[in-house]
Amino acid sequence: MKTYVLVGTGYRGLWSYCEPIVKDFADVARLAGVCDINPLRAQLVGKYLKSDIPAYTDFDRMLREQKPDVVIVTTKDCAHADYICRALEAGCDVISEKPLTTDEKMCAAILEAEKRTGHKVTVTFNCRFMDFYVKIKELVSHGLLGNVLSAHYEWLLDTSHGADYFRRWHSVRANSGSLLIHKCTHHFDLLNWFLDDEPVKVNAFGTRRFYGDDRRPHGERCLTCPYKKQCEFYQDIDNEDGGRLKLLYKDCESADGYIRDRCLFSKEIDIEDSVSVNIRYAKGTVVSYSLTAHSPYECMKIVLNGERGRLECDNAFDKETIRFYDRDGECLVFDRSHVKQRPGGHGGSDPALREKLFRGYSEDPLGQMADTRAGAMSIGIGIAANISMREDRAVRLGEFLGGFYPELLK
Repeated sequence: MKTYVLVGTGYRGLWSYCEPIVKDFADVARLAGVCDINPLRAQLVGKYLKSDIPAYTDFDRMLREQKPDVVIVTTKDCAHADYICRALEAGCDVISEKPLTTDEKMCAAILEAEKRTGHKVTVTFNCRFMDFYVKIKELVSHGLLGNVLSAHYEWLLDTSHGADYFRRWHSVRANSGSLLIHKCTHHFDLLNWFLDDEPVKVNAFGTRRFYGDDRRPHGERCLTCPYKKQCEFYQDIDNEDGGRLKLLYKDCESADGYIRDRCLFSKEIDIEDSVSVNIRYAKGTVVSYSLTAHSPYECMKIVLNGERGRLECDNAFDKETIRFYDRDGECLVFDRSHVKQRPGGHGGSDPALREKLFRGYSEDPLGQMADTRAGAMSIGIGIAANISMREDRAVRLGEFLGGFYPELLK
C-alpha cells in the first residue's frame, strides 16, 4: 500500500487521479491529502468523493504531515518544476502530468534534483496507451518500414477542442509555454516513441491569426458577454460537461479570480494558434510537423517514409486508418473499423495508464511508461521551437540539454 498526495485539484487532478484512487485502487493506494492554491477547489475533492481527504493550501505542510510515498503533480504547467523539485527533496517519488515543465531552466532543475536525490519522476503520456498509437508503434518496432527516413506529421484541433485552450490559462505563454509545450508535448513524445530516437535540431515558425487580439467585439467572459447570443464560440459554463465546469471553476472563482470561460478574442492571449516545425533526429530522420488549433475538423495525420515503404495513418471523423505501401506498389490496409474504443478517459488510455501507475508492472515491452528523459525530449522540441521563433534561427537541443545528455552535443 502506497500513500499518495496530489497538488493541483483541477479537472484532471480530481477526475483522472483523485476519484480513481479512492474508487478503483483503494486496495493498493491511499490518497492522504490534496493541495491547491484555491482552498475552495481543494476542499471540493473530499466533498465530491464523500471521503475525509485533508485539503491544504500549503504544499510543504502537506508533505510534513502526510509523509507520502508519491506526489502527483497536476497544477498549471509553469508550476510543475517547483512542486516536483520540492517533492523530490522531501524524499518522495513523483508522478507528473505532461508536460514535464515549460522551459529549459526549470527542466534542468528537475533533472538535477532527480539525479541528486535518487528519487524517480514518471511523466504521464496517456497517448502511448491509445490503441491506435500502440498499433503504429508495434508496426514500426517490428520492422515493417525498415529504417524510417522521413516523416510528415499534422495535428488538427477543431474550434471546440482547440478553442478551449484559448479561453483557459493555457493561452498565456507564462503559464503553459504555449501549445508547443502544453499540447504538442503529446505529439512530439509520440514521434520520439515511434522512431525510438531523440531529436537534435529544430527550426520553427508560428503565428496567431484566428484567436485573440480583439478580432471582434467581445466581453470579458462568455457568462456575461453582451454578444453571446450571436457568438458561435459561446460556452455555457453553468451547464457544460454536465455541470462539472461550474462545480470546479465557476463556484470556486471567488477564491482566486480564475475565469474558466474567458473570451477567445481577449488581448491577454499571447500564444500561437498555428505552428510549423522541422526536426532532425540523431539517426538521421527528418520531420515536418504542423499544428492548427482552429480546424473545421479534428484529425491526426502521420506519414512515415521508410526503406521498405510508406506508412500512412490518420484518425479523422471517428475513423482510424492505417495503410502501408510497399516498394512493389502493393497496399496493405490494417482494418481498424472493428476496433471498439475502450471505456474510460481518452479512449481507454487513462485507465490503462493508471493500472501501471498504481498497481505496478514487471514488463513494459513497448516502453509505454515515460521517465524524465522522455519528458525532457518531448518538451525539448517545444522549447527549441520557441527559441527558434523568438531568435529566428535553428536550435540544437544540446544547447540546453547537453549538460545532462552529452550525446546531444555531437
